[in-house]
Amino acid sequence: MSDNQPPVSVSLLALPESFPAALYSLHELFWSVGRIWHGITGEPEAAARQFAPVLVSRDGRAVPSPAGPAIAVDGALNWAALPDVVVVTDLALAPDAPLEGRWPVEADWVRRVHDAGGVICSICSGSLFLAETGLLDGLEATSHWSVAPIFRDRYPAVRLRPERILCPAGPEHRIVTAGGASSWCELGLYLVARFAGNEEARRMSKLFVIGDRTDGQLPFAAMARPRQHDDAAIAAAQLWIAGNYTAANPVARMAEVADLPERTFSRRFRKATGYGPVEYVQALRIEEAKQMLETTPEPTDMVALAVGYTDPAFFRRIFKRAVGVTPARYRQRLAALPRV
Repeated sequence: MSDNQPPVSVSLLALPESFPAALYSLHELFWSVGRIWHGITGEPEAAARQFAPVLVSRDGRAVPSPAGPAIAVDGALNWAALPDVVVVTDLALAPDAPLEGRWPVEADWVRRVHDAGGVICSICSGSLFLAETGLLDGLEATSHWSVAPIFRDRYPAVRLRPERILCPAGPEHRIVTAGGASSWCELGLYLVARFAGNEEARRMSKLFVIGDRTDGQLPFAAMARPRQHDDAAIAAAQLWIAGNYTAANPVARMAEVADLPERTFSRRFRKATGYGPVEYVQALRIEEAKQMLETTPEPTDMVALAVGYTDPAFFRRIFKRAVGVTPARYRQRLAALPRV
């Protein structure tokens, strides 16, 4: 956990009109922050601040869902201290449904969370709940396009921006509204970036395959964690290459470190790690290149040189074969992810 900070407490509010998909999806996303990446890739979690998500309802009982099965919850509104974040997701509401005084207990609780410094968020038609609390008055907000007429008629004090997917507003951006129901992805990544950092948000986008999927899944993939093994010679070679993956003739150098003939080394390396030596070095180089493309403005040719490829054209071919897109396209895709 980053700098011994406590987890970010997130209350996902289940109302009688709530659909379950976004509630459960956000719960899984937030729970995964700082917990899953290391087990899949072997990379350290970079001390990412974790989240503590819970589903809550007015009385702590399961909530009937308009989509079928009841929504199971962890507790009532006041079962613990006021949370850092509250999220209200999409609601099943008829266009002429009466809303005034519909959620008095929940609205009062959300206002108290906000007054205490909490961040209040909505997704899709959940913004109608926030409008009823009065927290959107005078602020820009977004929602599903279908409820724009309701906002115009009932909440003229809200500056509705239905063209927006994500709309942080108010002092310290402690009100955040999101567009349609599927925009739970953007809101979730935004909150991860806000509380745990942009790097962790990028990891969650890869883990959950969130973002532009027109190029398939390869752009989201990371180097899978090598097998665990007890071959000391191969472990020594892995340790050496981790800091020297840009070296010329890396496989021959690794064999020297392992004190093995190159053919024997290659056979034992694959058996121990699940990777061939060349494949392993290329995977390390590509992961470092992806990291540079994600976090620096360095030109592609400089990235190629920095990770050990003197021929930029060869680097681009290797990168596209491994990642499914060119380095330039990879960087372009990341620009669309929510950032703080």
